[in-house]
Amino acid sequence: MRALPSVSVCIPVYRGEEFLAETIRSVLDQTYRDFELVILDNASPDESGRIARSFGDRRIRVETNATTLPQPENWREVMRLCRAPLIKLVCADDLLHPRCLEYQVGPMEADPGIAVVAARRHMIDERSRVLVPRRGLTGLTGMRSSVEVARHVVRSGANPIGEPGGVLFRREHYFAVGGWRPDHRFVMDLDLWIRLLQQGEFLGLPETLAAFRIGRESLSADNEATIYAEQKAYIEELAATPHLQVRKSDLALGRMRVPLGRMRRRTLFRMSRRAARRDARLEQVAA
Repeated sequence: MRALPSVSVCIPVYRGEEFLAETIRSVLDQTYRDFELVILDNASPDESGRIARSFGDRRIRVETNATTLPQPENWREVMRLCRAPLIKLVCADDLLHPRCLEYQVGPMEADPGIAVVAARRHMIDERSRVLVPRRGLTGLTGMRSSVEVARHVVRSGANPIGEPGGVLFRREHYFAVGGWRPDHRFVMDLDLWIRLLQQGEFLGLPETLAAFRIGRESLSADNEATIYAEQKAYIEELAATPHLQVRKSDLALGRMRVPLGRMRRRTLFRMSRRAARRDARLEQVAA
């Protein structure tokens, strides 16, 4: 039996054939080598499973669900398949910088009091071009307590920590706090980061170590409204949690800023759609 790796990188995938190979390559190209890559195909009707199995790397383990699970349940299932003490979930269209694990694993191994290590990320389009560089962690770099992080999150009215690809955490902590919560689907990542900080400290790195892809079809009108409603409800939930010590002034500022987060999301998706239309026109001209 192979020795237990230090890190489990996991990719839950459904209908991910367009970007999955690029995502897998970004994981395999890590300078830090002691990891397993767990790919869970959520009974995809496309070529996702074949693409995942096409890589001849012994660190890859591909599993397939018998039937398609709801997205939160698929995320919970892929976590159960991870074996290593440190875990990173990467969405099937996002990317890692080659030194992402190198920069994040070191602090976690050196200090058992750290529960979460996060880094900045680029926002990219469907061609992996940077739409917005170095996004996130404004005011959250360095070592921070759960109270500091929660107050900052509430004041921001958004998710200043970022998506799973930019975050590394401990397997034991994930299960201790109950894992991803399906009833928080559109703030599921932020909700987990805050609960993990019941177990230790937060470290924000100034480096940009991941990329989050903005696809032209990623945000439907229905989803956008739900994201907005969940974000508003979540900052109220944090403000009502006694041990996080969120102040009335934090909540008042957050309530004002939630609509700004909605505007930023809409702007990013418009940028992605414009880039895609421009590419299509250029391809027509070239043909």
